[in-house]
Amino acid sequence: MSITFITFALIKALPGDPVLSLVGERANPETIERIKKQIGSDKDFLSQFLGYVGLLLKGELGRSHYTQRDVAKDIMEKFPNTIELAFGAMVIAVPFGIMLGFISAIYRGRFFDRLASIIAVGGISLPVFWIGLILMYFFSLYLKWLPPSGTGDIRFIILPAITLSLPAAASIARVARTTMLDIVEQPFIKTAKAKGLKNRDILFKHILKNALIPLITLIGLDFGSYLNGAVLTETIFGWDGIGRFMMEGIIKRDYPVVMGCLLVGTSAFVLINIAVDMIYHYLDPRVRINESAK
Repeated sequence: MSITFITFALIKALPGDPVLSLVGERANPETIERIKKQIGSDKDFLSQFLGYVGLLLKGELGRSHYTQRDVAKDIMEKFPNTIELAFGAMVIAVPFGIMLGFISAIYRGRFFDRLASIIAVGGISLPVFWIGLILMYFFSLYLKWLPPSGTGDIRFIILPAITLSLPAAASIARVARTTMLDIVEQPFIKTAKAKGLKNRDILFKHILKNALIPLITLIGLDFGSYLNGAVLTETIFGWDGIGRFMMEGIIKRDYPVVMGCLLVGTSAFVLINIAVDMIYHYLDPRVRINESAK
């Protein structure tokens, strides 16, 4: 309820009048008053909020000011596209980021380490919209290998997924490198080496499993943020997801659309965090030990 209230208050505090966006500034006062009553903006803030909560209790998200379509139905039509894009981005980001981080840790201080660090810093620093435009120009306009925008078969998802995955891959690489270097110095790794275990067994049975624990949090946060709607990426590539849908709602000041997208995205983020906690419970025996001790 608190999240709903804060989100509703922030949206209502945005500059601009949704009624003027609908009818234009030259509309006569009678038309303006009629539209205000129609969308409920003639009421005070508390009455509008309570009315919106009443809709939520009925399982509804209201209707778009522009299309008069049910916002919940529109979001459910577009949300699978956002999930598809988020999965595509993580399929690229997770293995590439982990591989880059581990190679950087293995070759610490050498050429590959410096090269991986440059790639990671570039992936974090470069703006997403700039990366997207460069990829679109090179692969779509110059080489004509992939479609520049739209939603369709696997060819349409390649460029937006790559664009969305680069910052996540860079963050994962940096955390993987730091974590792996820290684990290698732990006493249990030295004990495993002293017992004569093969380097391969040490890497896969001890280092990788322990390194995944902090990475799960980062991967979960990234995936949750993508489910909130990758606004810039979806807008640049014309991907028909809730990120682009929310951006259109912000531009048009279509507040029911913006509220609906934010609430669905927030709920998805919470569910992802719950899933991360459950994975922690499986991967880290210390969590199970602490729970059983309470």
